[in-house]
Amino acid sequence: MTTTTNTPTGTTREVEDLLRGLEVQRQFLRFTVRGLTDEQAARRTTVSELCLGGLIKHVSGCEAGWIEFITEGPRAVAGDDGDSWAGAFRMEPGEHLTDLLDAYEAVARRTEQVVRALPGLDAEHELPPAPWFEPGARWTVRQVLLHVLAETAQHSGHADVLRESLDGQKTMG
Repeated sequence: MTTTTNTPTGTTREVEDLLRGLEVQRQFLRFTVRGLTDEQAARRTTVSELCLGGLIKHVSGCEAGWIEFITEGPRAVAGDDGDSWAGAFRMEPGEHLTDLLDAYEAVARRTEQVVRALPGLDAEHELPPAPWFEPGARWTVRQVLLHVLAETAQHSGHADVLRESLDGQKTMG
């Protein structure tokens, strides 16, 4: 069996597979918030602090930070204060779902641009000190992309529960 790929010049099939997998997870998350008003996107529908707009904001910020880690190193994902971190999961007054989705789209395009421009996925940086990282651990670009993909998939599942709690709509099924 012969297969053909439409891989852009300079990228590998692995790069394209990872980017395609990440885009599928982003699409699930975007689909989950389809048709919502700002008020609905900001509403907490479970006992947690999570809201749908806040999840979009959080995932967008995480992806942007990890892509900066690829280009700039560990200072890009160094610790954050609690208020700032918690605020990343909420829609603050004056924030709009359409703006959060537009920002997420810009982050996605930046990710694709950065990753496709790299010579490979083996470049690595030491992770910053944090209780959840082993001291001295290093991540390759590949590990970063797998982490972002997993983070996006996990929060897409959270979003599905929040949406179903909001109005009964489901992403799948």
